[in-house]
Amino acid sequence: MSDERTPQENDVTGATVWLTGLPSAGKTTIAHELAALLRAEGRQVELLDGDEIREFLSAGLGFGREDRHTNVQRIGFVAELLASNGVLVLVPVIAPYADSRDAVRKRHQQEGTAYVEVHVATPVEVCSVRDVKGLYAKQAAGEISGLTGVDDPYEEPESPDLRIAAQDCSAARAADSVLALLTERGLL
Repeated sequence: MSDERTPQENDVTGATVWLTGLPSAGKTTIAHELAALLRAEGRQVELLDGDEIREFLSAGLGFGREDRHTNVQRIGFVAELLASNGVLVLVPVIAPYADSRDAVRKRHQQEGTAYVEVHVATPVEVCSVRDVKGLYAKQAAGEISGLTGVDDPYEEPESPDLRIAAQDCSAARAADSVLALLTERGLL
């Protein structure tokens, strides 16, 4: 038995695609569309959904700045680990703070792992109408506070690798845009 890998296996490139934006911006919908396209091409894909991570990896963390930073760093660690092993990792999470996202990018750079930041730039007015989880309605009714983009900050990426105005296109078209960027960067 040989431990050598075939040339095709050596050519498999992993990467983290970090989709950031407000609640109900369309991050997860785009990630699912993109995952389907990538899997249809035979790529190994993992989707690290923010809600699932909160439940299983970051249970017990709150929504203050420090806990949000810890949550993003945990997700970033897992994403980099998977990506460094040839997996395309899709990460649709709010990640409201620029310094937290920058730390994740730096970790990827230090490890030599590809990282692509996509800003799903849906305006808060559109997000509040979509209100997939009812968060905007709860915030308006005074049932919750600390809603990102409303009464808690969201620091938009200054220079993401791709900015998608999701209110102006379908999820399929947005996923195609990310796919085109990955192809352009030699990650597919």
